[in-house]
Amino acid sequence: MSDLSALMLQRRSKLAQIRAKGVNPYPYRFEVTHRSSEVIGNFEALAESKEEVRIAGRLMSIRGHGKTSFAHLQDAEGRIQIYVRRDTLGEELFALYGLLDIGDLIGVEGTMFRTRTGEITVEVRDFDVLCKSLRPFPIEKERVEDGRKVTFDEVSDKELRYRQRYVDLILHPEVRRTFEMRTRIVSAIRRFLDERGFMEVETPILQPLYGGASARPFVTHHNALDIDLYLRISDELYLKRLIVGGYERVYEFCKDFRNEGMDRFHNPEFTLLELYQAYADYGDMMRITEEMISTVAEEVAGSKTVDYQGTEIHFAPPWKRVTMLGAIEEYAGVNLEGASEEELRRMCSELHVEKDATMGSGKMIDEIFKKYVEPHLIQPTFVMDYPVETAPLAKRHRENPALTERFEPFVNGSEIGNAFSELNDPLDQRERFEAQMRLRAMGDEEAQALDEDFLRALEYGMPPTGGLGIGIDRLVMLLADAPSIRDVLFFPQMRPE
Repeated sequence: MSDLSALMLQRRSKLAQIRAKGVNPYPYRFEVTHRSSEVIGNFEALAESKEEVRIAGRLMSIRGHGKTSFAHLQDAEGRIQIYVRRDTLGEELFALYGLLDIGDLIGVEGTMFRTRTGEITVEVRDFDVLCKSLRPFPIEKERVEDGRKVTFDEVSDKELRYRQRYVDLILHPEVRRTFEMRTRIVSAIRRFLDERGFMEVETPILQPLYGGASARPFVTHHNALDIDLYLRISDELYLKRLIVGGYERVYEFCKDFRNEGMDRFHNPEFTLLELYQAYADYGDMMRITEEMISTVAEEVAGSKTVDYQGTEIHFAPPWKRVTMLGAIEEYAGVNLEGASEEELRRMCSELHVEKDATMGSGKMIDEIFKKYVEPHLIQPTFVMDYPVETAPLAKRHRENPALTERFEPFVNGSEIGNAFSELNDPLDQRERFEAQMRLRAMGDEEAQALDEDFLRALEYGMPPTGGLGIGIDRLVMLLADAPSIRDVLFFPQMRPE
């Protein structure tokens, strides 16, 4: 234990003293009768009746005054002050209290009163040690200045907060509220879809062949079968198999994994909502998207207009609709319709857009779009009608076979989803897969693989279908006003310490 700090050694010494008193510092349970919010909300009745309350939580401050002490106890719903007197507890129990530190978990029993400064407080008549904390907390301090609560010694190191999320959650109630909002968002989406006849399903995470998106997979090995398997990059192809099987409306909240770069919008593990509706097209998916997200925003944020990093975002339908090539012409000043691959390479050079030999026409158009159009898409916007090369699973546009019936919803300069009129022509689908394989042979590691079993399913017949994927993490970022995807993931991926 030579590498332990003096403070940690001190806490271990106190742990030994607690045990020497015959007290188990890690007991099995404590009967809780009230939470902090209940006590504060029902203070008048509790104080008048002298009803005893039993509250458990973590000590976040301790202020001793000889024979008395004030402290703050934090539970899942907030903080409440406790008051400890030697005359009330007795010498032995008060001495045990003296061995407590900030961060320890205790359960207290007592009655309510209000201090001279007006703070609602529990006068402790008995307490139990529930967990002795052996590591000191980087506690933030607060004081009142001009009637305002001011925080100082704030723990602001994001790296520390992401790596030690448990500490972050203890110290920052607003972080807990973000994740509580995330749960409410998912629940609201479930209600929205369940009420419209969708069935929630589950599909494999480990897949013998990855597909449904353009991304590099993570690879693992199954020892018993002696085969390589892939962590899914999308569940699209499995969900469409269920549409073939006769289910007409299905959805899944899925963990997907993509072996790609990391930034404030990307984590290698993320949550996606995918839904599919038979006898629908991408126009139906647009209506579902704007109705679902505006409904969820109003339910969890209280309004269809939310403030995101200082910008008001208006989710109320109808959302703006633009075509991909039309938006490029508007913001980049070039008309790409019918442009050859050679012409696109020349335009990329003129527009200072990075390109390489592995890129086909679709990728070059996408790179021009990213640079010149995306930064302007602040309010919710549907970008429609992507080139065939960029959407190998989407139906060709009914008016222009060089395009597909695909859209992406954009908010605040970033896409939050993807949707198609789903391709159900098995012969066309095979040709698209083969084109993707040619791109793969050119060096495009994100090109999609040819899935024979999925083609077999399509050959049995899939009805006209609309499909939609929504990135849950990015949606939570918008509704919770979080600047980074790491702020809405409990445990984001980090480089090893």
